Amino acid sequence: MSESKLRVGVAGLGRAFTLMLPTFLKDPRIQLVSATDPQPLACAQFERDFGALCVGSVEDLCARTDVQVVYIATPHQLHASHVELAAAKGKHILVEKPMALSLEDCDRMIQAVKRAGTVMVVGHSHSFNAPILRAYDRIRSGEFGSVRMIHSLNYTDFLYRPRRPEELDTEQGGGVIFSQAAHQLDIVRLLGGGLVTSVTARTGAWDPQRPTEGAYSALLSFANGAFASLSYSGYAHFDSDTWMEKVGELGQAKNDVDYGTAKRRLATVQTHEQETALKAARNYGAPDWKSNLDSKLPSKHQHFGPLIISCDKADLRPVPNGLWIDGDGESRLFAIPAPIVPRQEVIDELYNAVLFQKPVLHSGTWARATTELSLAILESARGDKTVLPKYQIEPTHSL
Repeated sequence: MSESKLRVGVAGLGRAFTLMLPTFLKDPRIQLVSATDPQPLACAQFERDFGALCVGSVEDLCARTDVQVVYIATPHQLHASHVELAAAKGKHILVEKPMALSLEDCDRMIQAVKRAGTVMVVGHSHSFNAPILRAYDRIRSGEFGSVRMIHSLNYTDFLYRPRRPEELDTEQGGGVIFSQAAHQLDIVRLLGGGLVTSVTARTGAWDPQRPTEGAYSALLSFANGAFASLSYSGYAHFDSDTWMEKVGELGQAKNDVDYGTAKRRLATVQTHEQETALKAARNYGAPDWKSNLDSKLPSKHQHFGPLIISCDKADLRPVPNGLWIDGDGESRLFAIPAPIVPRQEVIDELYNAVLFQKPVLHSGTWARATTELSLAILESARGDKTVLPKYQIEPTHSL
């Protein structure tokens, strides 16, 4: 393989960037060459860490000739316009999930990249996780017969982590549907064959102080006859990582004494302004930010809660250290070595598409179908009805 590096410019140095930062640091195929962010502290930290210039705007970033790929990690509602800017300058694009907040914006992004003839990968979502991709490969092999049923659930403290006001406003992409269902839906669509034919859902918004969806359950039907149930709660009570060997979402070991930390931290603030400041203080380069430039990598793979895929001949369970296959008369763990580079699969897909023109699984059309289902969950719950999607596609088999 060529030793060429992807020269990446970063649009947005917030939470999503800090989660991708260990990947950018550890993967030798990536070189961070520039960034932009409205926070001076974040820009100053980036310049110290990478010796690269932090410019004044996304437009300035996209205009740089040394930027080959733009990583768009700006707020959800800005993704469409920022993808258009990057594509117009001939840049390849890695854009964070959710792709966008409307199908119209998804279409704008798809068309912009098509006109430019560049690559767009949408992620990170947890359907990139190695145990999920291993399950996908085993399903594709046909050795266990057809997928019949999928159960996926996750219970977290998501709603009580410090938030800006717009992150508690559904119309601006707040709550668990756009940020969290995007993970779960991407996983289930990949494993179930992609072609969802109906969605029936209910959502929960049970805390008047945080007036957005904090929970949902959905039943999906697939064209191949499979069905999937998805449940998520971000209300900070039960922690389903207990059922994942006490391994957290990012592959880190969890400590029982940390239970309830999110609500205890939130109890120290009284106003939206104070909560915004609490969040800002932990951002990249801010006073409470803890550098992970030299931190030890997690020893397990990332996950998005307990997941069971029922096939004709076995149940498959992706876990942080591999894939359990519970078959006829035997239950066996197929171990997967610990990740050398976290989220390496994201760079694999991007790198192979840019340098070798390989098909993109997490493409704009794939991510639009996931956004469609996020919107369908909201529509189904609000209208007490079943929603029939129109833009679903099968996964490519490029991985």
